[in-house]
Amino acid sequence: MTTPLAAVVLCAGKGTRMRSEKAKVLHPILGKPLCFYPLMRALELGASPVVPVVGHQAAEVEQAVRALFPAGPLRFALQKEQRGTADAVRSAEGALQGFQGRVLILYGDVPLVRRETLAALVDAHERGGGVLSLVSTRLEDPTGYGRVIREGGKVVRIVEHKDCTPAQREVRDCNAGIYLVDSSFLWTALANIRSTNAQGEFYLTDLVEMAAQKGPVPAIDADFNETAGVNDRVELSARARDLQARINIQHMRNGVSLADPATTYIEEGVTIGSDTEVGPGVSLSGATVVGRHVSIAQGCILHASSVADGTTLKPYTVLEEAKVGERCILGPFSRLRPGTDLAEEVHLGNFVETKKARIGKGSKANHLAYLGDAKIGSGVNVGAGTITCNYDGVNKHVTELGDKVFIGSDSQLVAPVKVGDGAYVGAGTTVTKDVPPGSLAVSRTPQVNLEGWVERKKARKAKSAEADPVKPDKVSVG
Repeated sequence: MTTPLAAVVLCAGKGTRMRSEKAKVLHPILGKPLCFYPLMRALELGASPVVPVVGHQAAEVEQAVRALFPAGPLRFALQKEQRGTADAVRSAEGALQGFQGRVLILYGDVPLVRRETLAALVDAHERGGGVLSLVSTRLEDPTGYGRVIREGGKVVRIVEHKDCTPAQREVRDCNAGIYLVDSSFLWTALANIRSTNAQGEFYLTDLVEMAAQKGPVPAIDADFNETAGVNDRVELSARARDLQARINIQHMRNGVSLADPATTYIEEGVTIGSDTEVGPGVSLSGATVVGRHVSIAQGCILHASSVADGTTLKPYTVLEEAKVGERCILGPFSRLRPGTDLAEEVHLGNFVETKKARIGKGSKANHLAYLGDAKIGSGVNVGAGTITCNYDGVNKHVTELGDKVFIGSDSQLVAPVKVGDGAYVGAGTTVTKDVPPGSLAVSRTPQVNLEGWVERKKARKAKSAEADPVKPDKVSVG
């Protein structure tokens, strides 16, 4: 039987060095708050419950976390005063009352920890047979980090840098601060921790020496970048670069071509099919899903959108909460706003904007059009300069175009209005009432040609000049 697993994620710190009015764990990294990543890793590992320990801006942090994981098994705990990491974990005891199992301890400002590393920690704990296991990292310059002290090859304690002896400061194995602890040991041990150290705080690291007296303390190694925290905006940027590189590498290994990974922004949670090609400067965010054999050219921005197999996005196309079918061609400079839903083989060209528009198979709007609150059938051609006039100053209204409709250039469709199957709308027409199927709608002022008008105008101008010649400038005589 699997031992129950809970997690405590420390999210209470103010983050003074961020120089911000916002709590540190709420600062975004690749579109999500810092604390999202360790919380997500704990949930992926199967931890239940997960206890975020909040403190500074507690209400704001709790609200943000609940929005991130609305169905997550969350129980919040409050650290009223910032008195060290041990005190922060001890604040979670009430939230975990009655829980018997293992408690994973993570930090809300450590975004790069991998699920695989945490799984290895759980495995090491299973095999080790002790009450505590930890993650360590090796640094050439360990200044400022707590040292993992071993005797006879076994971990016996962790000593913070300020409390190290000269000999201990030569140790390169450093504490990553990530622990897995048996709950039967954790709460009793935390109650016995004292603040007799250089900082006068309650150090969570003191648990290690207590645990070593009861049995082995397994330590698994992890790369420093994976365990590095964020203390200021420079480190926030560095962690973001590392996380982005990790995500991009994973997509490339899964069969996606990135022309310039250094300038490609892909958030965690984005899905991309194999043999898709992504150009430089592309941004894919939110719950975006891209199919196979898709071409996404330079500068495209996709947020919370789906793009089906075989579609081509030409440069600088923007999608926001839009759905695009197979084998469509979009752009350059197309903008698909929320509620856009394209069937297969739709073409939207340069400077075409859509919003809440359902467009059927094979329909085209290749130039300079606005299609908002529209239901457009299949095989429709929308000419350049066409707009749906969907807003009357108070309410939005719907324009409906049937199958195989032809809309001439520079037409205005004043909603609510319907154009029936196979109907034509002549160029420059303002459509204010329904057009029956198979009809031609034209509403334009009749053209008048005034022959000889140009010559007559020239003659009038010449005659006027003769009647009123230009007078010479007055000269002042001194």
